[in-house]
Amino acid sequence: MVDFTLTDEQRAIKEMAHDFAEKEMRPVAAELDKDGGWPQEVLEKSHEVGILTTHVPAEYGGPGMSYFDGVLIEEELGWGCSGIGTSIAANGLASAPVAIGGSEELQKQFFGELVESPKLASFCLTEPDAGSDVSGMKTTATKKGDKYVINGSKCFITNGGYADYFTVYAKTDKDAGHRGISAFLVPKDDTVVVDKKEDKMGQRASNTATITFNETEIPEGNLLGEENHGFKLAMMTLDRTRPGVAAMAVGIARAAFEHASEYSKERVQFGMPIAMNQGVSFLIADMATKIEAARLLVWKSAVMLDQGQRNTLICSHAKRFAADTCMEVTTDAVQVFGGYGYIKEYPVEKLMRDAKLMQLYEGTSQIQRLVIAKEVLMGRGADEATSSNGSAPEKEPATA
Repeated sequence: MVDFTLTDEQRAIKEMAHDFAEKEMRPVAAELDKDGGWPQEVLEKSHEVGILTTHVPAEYGGPGMSYFDGVLIEEELGWGCSGIGTSIAANGLASAPVAIGGSEELQKQFFGELVESPKLASFCLTEPDAGSDVSGMKTTATKKGDKYVINGSKCFITNGGYADYFTVYAKTDKDAGHRGISAFLVPKDDTVVVDKKEDKMGQRASNTATITFNETEIPEGNLLGEENHGFKLAMMTLDRTRPGVAAMAVGIARAAFEHASEYSKERVQFGMPIAMNQGVSFLIADMATKIEAARLLVWKSAVMLDQGQRNTLICSHAKRFAADTCMEVTTDAVQVFGGYGYIKEYPVEKLMRDAKLMQLYEGTSQIQRLVIAKEVLMGRGADEATSSNGSAPEKEPATA
């Protein structure tokens, strides 16, 4: 029997995340958005309550939460402020390759540090000439004795300016396309340079930077998975993290829907609340339906992961639909507010700017359609499908 009822524990997790979003994120969201500030205090508090380490396995001191627990939390973070939420969630993205391909010794050391203090990690895949087409990357990792030496630049790196660790994808075989990519865990040192902080349209509380590696040496034990198998590792990572990104999109949309609904009941025109106008009420109704549908896709994609099932198709469905829904709902919310919706004094303007990024990072909506089309038409895996033309989901202007 299918049951969509949350358990007592799941409700408690959701309520905890909602309380955190309401009390710690929303009060500072507007100011951080205005200044493009860094939410250090919020990140520290998120570590205290365990939200920053939800992805850490129990055997290494973390809460060992399920993927479903994770999407419940990320929806609330999106509802609170997706810029701050992205800063918090980026640790999960950067940590997934370590959890999948790292040695037990490396995982114990890495996850142990994340649990001990609010350290950050960044996922480094995208380059100026290698976004959706990962095979075009130019960063290299050269084996020298018992070490690898990494050289190259990565752009659009979330938390890049504040990260203590980087999961870096680099070419170990320059002539093999996506089959020559390997992944590494790279600690921050003097050879790792933050070249540029991006001034973004939305999610401005999320730090996005260009990171350059200059003769950066790491032990060979920091290789994640097998050499030249980094592309597959990246695809496995995205299958695990896209449900959370989709959940955040649902949270943004829900926030916009709530603001629009309340405003439509308060705003009086022609002697009655505009909610009584069919044109407005139908907008509100469509918002509600799209949000419910997006959430169900998110939940299914997470449950499949928890059950050990391959979720490539459904997580692309969830990411594509939730991201597009987020953009549509926030745009319609601005429409409900009318001219006031276009003014920064009102919250829906920020939500609309934040929403756009959901269609770009963790694989654009177009890349999701590519994956979906090949899955349903050919019954092929996303790793195989995307590798057939050398393209792969790009890592955003904000989470790569």
